[in-house]
Amino acid sequence: MPKHLELTPRLALIASWVRSGAKLADVGTDHAYLPVWLTLHGRVASAIASDLRSGPLERARETGRAWGAENIDFRLGDGLAFIHPDEADTVVIAGMGGENIAAILAAAPWTADGRHTLLLQPQSRAEDLRRFLADHGYAITREALVCDRGILYPVMEARAGRMELTPGQLYGGAKLLRDPLGERYIIEKIIRLQGAVAGLNRSTAAAGREKADALRDILTALLSMREEWRHANCPGN
Repeated sequence: MPKHLELTPRLALIASWVRSGAKLADVGTDHAYLPVWLTLHGRVASAIASDLRSGPLERARETGRAWGAENIDFRLGDGLAFIHPDEADTVVIAGMGGENIAAILAAAPWTADGRHTLLLQPQSRAEDLRRFLADHGYAITREALVCDRGILYPVMEARAGRMELTPGQLYGGAKLLRDPLGERYIIEKIIRLQGAVAGLNRSTAAAGREKADALRDILTALLSMREEWRHANCPGN
């Protein structure tokens, strides 16, 4: 076992956003590296590590035992169903699809009561998560990109509030205009959507053509966002 527990770049970014003295709930904790690291460094007042499945939760307990962080509260449960609002002021949901994160938050509307900070890291379909947040009383207060094993991941901090996002921001990021990885992220989205449009163009169904038209509108918005990013970060070009 290494002398020091090291976090992946993805988890390290999330850890840097957890305020000192927070009451943490890490949903879908898997190996519990994040709550164990924060506990070992004295960054949190308390930590709950929960997972839907018993296998990952046992791995989480093993991590806690191995590093002497057994004071973490390990819980088996679905999302936030077994976590009381007063037990946490900071909720981390990372490493799952954006639609799954949205479903967890939808089942726990207390997360939009103004007393909780959400740190969210979707592995896929980040646009679905941004749309859910905008439609259900949350505002993204900051957002950043991290490259982990060659893959770009967005990390979002959200709280109760109001926000309106353009189609480009839904797909290209709500607050990534100054992010050094922003252009790469937007380009990757453009390439993915171009592939989807090409596939839909081969469809003879009216629904497929309509969806292709909608995706083309998003592509136009992303191309505009790329130009905005370039003007903000490369003023000499």
